[in-house]
Amino acid sequence: MATFTNQATLTYNNTSVLSNVTSGQLTETLSVTKTAANETYTQGERMTYAVSIVNTGTAAADGITVADDLGAFPFGDQTLYPLTWVQGSLRLFVNGAPEEAPAVQSEQPLQMTGLSVPANGNVLLMYEAEINGFAPLEPGSAVKNTVTLSGAGEPLTASATVTATAEPVLSIEKSLDPLTVPEKGQVHYTITLYNNGGAEAGAEGNPVVTDTFDPPLSDITVTYNGQAWSEGADYTYTGGTFTTSDGAVTVPAASFERDSQTGSVTVTPGQTVIVISGNIT
Repeated sequence: MATFTNQATLTYNNTSVLSNVTSGQLTETLSVTKTAANETYTQGERMTYAVSIVNTGTAAADGITVADDLGAFPFGDQTLYPLTWVQGSLRLFVNGAPEEAPAVQSEQPLQMTGLSVPANGNVLLMYEAEINGFAPLEPGSAVKNTVTLSGAGEPLTASATVTATAEPVLSIEKSLDPLTVPEKGQVHYTITLYNNGGAEAGAEGNPVVTDTFDPPLSDITVTYNGQAWSEGADYTYTGGTFTTSDGAVTVPAASFERDSQTGSVTVTPGQTVIVISGNIT
């Protein structure tokens, strides 16, 4: 809220007398808020942001510019942007009705121009931004991006903060060796579990791997990260279906390293490898 002052002067017979100083306050007619649809993020994830502008004044606010810094932060002599605006994702709603999106003057940082907020009305901007290779990924780290509204009095700002996920981010991959197998020949199935998250997938989450072989395997042997497993204790194999025992599988957390020159973050996923060998029946 801005404050203004005023003072009068009385001049008579070459003498000046000052009045008392009066002061008042100007209430802002525009306000801006920003929200993120997600609270957490992983690398490559798309985030949806909403910027709400409300005009409580009796006149429209024209020529408004909205700039989003996309989470910019200094890194050496560079500025890194952990968010990348997704082209074509910008949507505009005026008093709840969709309208043509405003012009985008810059993508990094993102800058939108030519907005008009009607009297006693509101504008909603929605757009997506992707978590890119500059975003910090360690548990507890965050991306805070700020919008600045200008063109109608003092600039206004609003921010939204999302934090790196502290949960496992798992994927699974399977391969076969050899690819060409004679009847009743031996094959080796390799199942690799990857964790791109900053937390271990431990026994409390109880990861379980199930695999049904067609055709079934006989006389199977199983290794877990190179160590022999025992049927019954570590896994079961019934009717061609392999299932790991509760609490037998864990997948370590990923590690993250920021390049000292470019600032990009490299993810080395945690891995767990299960090899199942047997004869085709």
